Amino acid sequence: MKTINANFAKTAAAAGSTSNAVTVHGLRITRDLHEAEAALDEALIRQANLLATMVRARREASVGPFTGQEALLRLAASQKAMLDASGELARVHGKLADVGRELGSGYADDCPPAGSAGDAGQTFALVRAA
Repeated sequence: MKTINANFAKTAAAAGSTSNAVTVHGLRITRDLHEAEAALDEALIRQANLLATMVRARREASVGPFTGQEALLRLAASQKAMLDASGELARVHGKLADVGRELGSGYADDCPPAGSAGDAGQTFALVRAA
């Protein structure tokens, strides 16, 4: 009987340890995920500021209307890449939320509803609204 109780105690301790590890790693992943999301938003803001500064400089310096056009186009492509990356990160967020539910972590994140992230029409609507 002592062997059964000892094995049960080891199993319970291991389960508790696993549960704690899942919780700790879940919190770390959540922290890092939110930081990555915020960093992408910050990069988009900085690129938008750079775009405005470049166009303003062209206008105020009274240079030709197409001066720096290739650089502007490359910056616009970079912004699109950031938006694409943001959509992919939103998908990562959703998949991690699924993992959390599978593990029964009980953690409810502020994940966007399924199907709302990465929709190109929605992304462009948000850009036009800004």
